Amino acid sequence: MARQPEGTILQQPLRAQAPARWRIYLRAFSRFMRTKPLGAIGVVLIVMFVVLAVTAPSVSPRDPADINAYNILASPTSEHLFGTDMLGRDMLSRTIWGSRVSIFVGLVSMLGASIVGAILGVTSAYFVGKFDLIVQRFIDALTAFPSLLLAMALVAAFGSSFYNVIAALVIVFTPRITRVVRSVALSIKEMPYVESSRAIGAADLRIMFRHILPNTFASLIIVSSGLIGSAIVIEASLSFLGVGTTNLVSWGGLLSGEVMQFFTAAPWIVLFPGVALTLLVFGVNVLGDALRDVLDPRLRGRN
Repeated sequence: MARQPEGTILQQPLRAQAPARWRIYLRAFSRFMRTKPLGAIGVVLIVMFVVLAVTAPSVSPRDPADINAYNILASPTSEHLFGTDMLGRDMLSRTIWGSRVSIFVGLVSMLGASIVGAILGVTSAYFVGKFDLIVQRFIDALTAFPSLLLAMALVAAFGSSFYNVIAALVIVFTPRITRVVRSVALSIKEMPYVESSRAIGAADLRIMFRHILPNTFASLIIVSSGLIGSAIVIEASLSFLGVGTTNLVSWGGLLSGEVMQFFTAAPWIVLFPGVALTLLVFGVNVLGDALRDVLDPRLRGRN
């Protein structure tokens, strides 16, 4: 056999022949930003608020808790771009710091509900029988209550605190994740490769979490992305009603009933936190819609 000359492609490592993985991801992200303009807007809004939340101690012009009795309900000026509230606190600083609570609650509650719901959905679909019946009746009982009402009841039972609000939201959102994952897992577990794994003696845990669960991720991402916006709104509603994260600066707390009584005299104390909340929820929702269009096989042909 003739020796290949130096420098031919056959002598190059296989890793060098294939495009770098980060380039593949970059091209996919670039295509997503071009084909889904609303999704691109959602990415920009989310990144902007996340950066503000992370860098809040550095970018906030003042301490959000500093009280200035000589500058109460001051209108927006160059010194206070968002004005001040009824205690003279800088509204720009309080709005920036409020994003930390809202974003953290939305992300953590979504991740918690996704993990618990995915495990329950896969195990329920795989074992069926009495276990599936018990899980689904429990899920039906939780879904019988409106999300906000159930969250209020759970926070009232646990007590008003930051972590109790997150725990309540995880319980509220877990049924949605469980139902979606279960419905997908029921069809996946009948696939030939799952039957083959079972035939060669693979353990149940390996089949569930190595072969079934990863194939539910597309549907899981679609439904989970929509929960972040819902979590932010519910947390704001709980804080507005005085049963949420009352000991922290949050957008819901900045829109509470105690503040709303000053709306007529100083609308800026409600306007700017409300606009920030609206923009973040809008960004999360349009990004979730874009991800659904990309990941849902039934909608992929419309891209």
